[in-house]
Amino acid sequence: MHIDFKGPAGRLEGLLEGPRHPRAAVVFAHPHPLLGGGGTMLTKAVYQASKGLNRIGCAVLRFNFRGVGRSEGTFDEGLGERGDFTAALDYMAAKYESAPLWAAGFSFGSWIALETGAADPRVSLLIGIAPPWTFRRNAEETPREGYTWTNTLACEKPKFFVQGESDELCAIQDMWAYYAKLKEPKELVVIDAANHLFDGQTPEVGEALEELLGDYE
Repeated sequence: MHIDFKGPAGRLEGLLEGPRHPRAAVVFAHPHPLLGGGGTMLTKAVYQASKGLNRIGCAVLRFNFRGVGRSEGTFDEGLGERGDFTAALDYMAAKYESAPLWAAGFSFGSWIALETGAADPRVSLLIGIAPPWTFRRNAEETPREGYTWTNTLACEKPKFFVQGESDELCAIQDMWAYYAKLKEPKELVVIDAANHLFDGQTPEVGEALEELLGDYE
């Protein structure tokens, strides 16, 4: 169902789906709104990932960051978006008081989700889809450090990742390099031949999350 909730910069637009009494309450963040055609809560990989989490009994809130869709405010390079994500966590924590709270995101959204969720004591589990460990605007650009991962690298909460083998923006070798630095527990699924947006393979993103988390307790 469509919902609106209050964020630091005004109203935030969201979609909430899942059972009334979920095994976990998940906040899911979308890709960068100004790159790659513009990420939103309707981005295909976000949709399929959310559906995968729904199928294993989770309630999932995917929402538009400030300035995207009907959400109020303007893009804030990540700082304000962390506040938006925290507001979404507040909403889910209040609605599902007895359910574990999980933080998830795709690409830019995974940076927001991982860094925010790692620092929030209410969040018990982190999910990153194609995290931008290094940053490039296209496949030809030399990768460079674009984001800081201080909270994520220090975090001892369970961490689960899905990565495309042929990701042209967030390269698989960067995923492995940073994965080696992360504290346990952690797990990773690599989708064969998938690019950054998982074009033609987005259902596999949801299936990967089912594989990773279907039996998680």
